[in-house]
Amino acid sequence: MQALTSPLRAVLRRAAQWYLERSMRDGIDLRKLRFLPDSIRLPFQRDGLDPVPAMAEVRDTEPVKKLATMFGRGIWLVSGYDEARQALADRDSWSNDLGQFVSQEGRGDSEQIGGLGMTDPPLHTALRRYLTPEFTMRRLARLEPEIQRVVDERLDAMDAAGPTVDLVEEFAFPVPFQVICELLGLPVEDRARFFELGVARFDLSQGGAGAFGAQAHTREFLIDAVTKQRAEPGPGLIGGLLREHGDELDDVTLGGIADGVFLGGYETSASMLALGAYLLADEPEAMRMLREEPDAVDGVVEELLRHLTVVQLAFPRFATRDVELGGQTIKAGDAVGISLLAANRDPRLTGSTGDDFDPRREPVRHLAFGHGMHRCVGAELARMELRIALRGLARRFPDLTVTAGSDDLEFRPLSAVYGVESLPVLLHGHERVPAGA
Repeated sequence: MQALTSPLRAVLRRAAQWYLERSMRDGIDLRKLRFLPDSIRLPFQRDGLDPVPAMAEVRDTEPVKKLATMFGRGIWLVSGYDEARQALADRDSWSNDLGQFVSQEGRGDSEQIGGLGMTDPPLHTALRRYLTPEFTMRRLARLEPEIQRVVDERLDAMDAAGPTVDLVEEFAFPVPFQVICELLGLPVEDRARFFELGVARFDLSQGGAGAFGAQAHTREFLIDAVTKQRAEPGPGLIGGLLREHGDELDDVTLGGIADGVFLGGYETSASMLALGAYLLADEPEAMRMLREEPDAVDGVVEELLRHLTVVQLAFPRFATRDVELGGQTIKAGDAVGISLLAANRDPRLTGSTGDDFDPRREPVRHLAFGHGMHRCVGAELARMELRIALRGLARRFPDLTVTAGSDDLEFRPLSAVYGVESLPVLLHGHERVPAGA
């Protein structure tokens, strides 16, 4: 494949400049925009763990709905399960390439924005082939003891810090952070700065500019990590790809690949652990199943993935031609957001009320990891991490109690990855605070 040799910083500058110039021509100065229109905010809004009622109403009445028109493009929301699955599987009618919004002046074919989720074939195919061998079940099996070690260390640390701790700070973030750093092969001394870059990347509360800038910082960090390891490759994924494909991959390309791994595996797993613990603390039967029924663990994890769907919206797609979807005609060039949360709560998927959490539900073909060619390449690693971490939590702290009601918790108001800022828990508690209190 052709390497990405131009500096990422220059691409990002051109993208920002294009947005400013285009919006100002249309009478909108994005430099003054610090909010998202209400219609665009809808798929990011929740009531605790659930979609807001308006989201369910839209899904049940208009599973494909036009939300707005911006810069001459229609903005659509797909929220029905069948329609979402159809769109995600259709690789011929949609483009994920955000590079199309960058000014073409001086832009080479090799300059791209975003990781796997923001690229199209043939580049997407070429990049994914480097990662796929790293996430086979055989390769992942070697990580299981390391994940168990990380989980056990954090459980010990929580026990020592108790009896009351912030589960987000002490467990939900440290576990996936340490796992992703081990997977990538980042030196211990570089991890403190890397840790600081995680949450800001997904925060949309001030509009899109902050998240866009945070993305640039994480990519630059990982590009620098590749540069450092090129002379002496480390033991992780970065070092392995340098040893096997170093002649094919320049620093920007490999840094982008590593960034995609970080994007897919860090914040998402942290949010799943935090919200999963929050839900399980009020579900004693599910906690018991995790402790005592090894054969039930997979089913509990799958239901948590479906019910929580922390990645609220799939990567945006742009119609490459007029598309008929859910009885609507989406014009070429229109942008489409797919609400994975609304689709996973669709009664057409569950066969019953999709908002119910049922740990004994037969696993369904949920969309928590996406679907089609952009399905999360690290899905099996995420499942392994959740199984080990949540089962360990249920065994060590069977009476785990959340010490705050939902009104006292700070859920992220507009985040591409939904989560909670902190989760105070009593490790060996006896009086439960209901999740809806």
